[in-house]
Amino acid sequence: MLKQLNLSRLWLALGLLALSFAVGVGGFMMLEDYSFIDAFYMTVITASTVGFGEVHPLSDAGRLFTSFYILFNLLVVAYLVSVLTTYIFDGELRHLFRMIRADQEIKSFRNHVIVCGFGRNGYKAYDELRQSGTLAVVVEQSQALVASINEPRGTAPRIPMVLGDATTETSLRQAGIEHARALITALPKDADNVFVALTARELNPHLTIIARASARSSVSKLISAGANSVVMPDEIGGSHMANLIIRPEVIRFLDMISGLGPNKLRLEELSFSEMRPTLRGQSIRELDVRSRTGATVIALRRGQGGELEVSPAADYRPAAGDVLLVLGNEAQIQAVHNQYK
Repeated sequence: MLKQLNLSRLWLALGLLALSFAVGVGGFMMLEDYSFIDAFYMTVITASTVGFGEVHPLSDAGRLFTSFYILFNLLVVAYLVSVLTTYIFDGELRHLFRMIRADQEIKSFRNHVIVCGFGRNGYKAYDELRQSGTLAVVVEQSQALVASINEPRGTAPRIPMVLGDATTETSLRQAGIEHARALITALPKDADNVFVALTARELNPHLTIIARASARSSVSKLISAGANSVVMPDEIGGSHMANLIIRPEVIRFLDMISGLGPNKLRLEELSFSEMRPTLRGQSIRELDVRSRTGATVIALRRGQGGELEVSPAADYRPAAGDVLLVLGNEAQIQAVHNQYK
């Protein structure tokens, strides 16, 4: 989709040039009874206006055809030159090569996350994924927005992007949906998010889909379309503001976890399958996460799809499928990774 959009003017110019040659060859063959070689020769010297002589003197009809054919070719050549100038001097050619390189890079991605829409919600989702080290691809249809985001980045890593409509199967396939592990659809319209969820679920039945919704009535539709979870940013924002008055310290603590506060905390998952083999089978007390790293085990999810258990018993021994939720600052979470994974 991205390459098609950027190549459309070039293909149009080349198509007009090919049409011009076809008209010229056909016209000379019909009006002057030229052979194909002679007609092609006349077409080339006429279109290029080099001034070489005719194969034989033209008839009145031939001269009239040649006159209009020259005028038509002046317009075609002028358009072709303007397109090539744009590609060469305005950076379009460089931009095109960069997009082709990005397409090849995205094709190699595996187990990544696709973010559909790069507005405020999409940008925040991508930023959180990037900071956590998660590979992510953005699908955005605004070429101006893509350019404004990627151009000023300098030496910073460029954002892997697909320029296209996220509701189309073509754009999702270009983003590597068959090999993705999750998709976040944060488009402005709920109907578009429903369509993305439907298409994505069809293309990858095992995909985890997180959808944005503006209206409460859209939540059930998104779930039916295949979304695993639905987030309503406006409702969350209103609740957040009210709770800043009702229970401000709780919200400040939540802000720390979400990275909005001055002292950022992180919630990290420590699954049984990620633990070092020598630590498996030990109880939460024996794992001693608090003393060894400073982080705290605040919750446990038992088995695949099980309910979260807050403040799990210290004598519980995590088993296959279990996931511990650990809270700490950056250094403490890094210590958890170093010592337990």
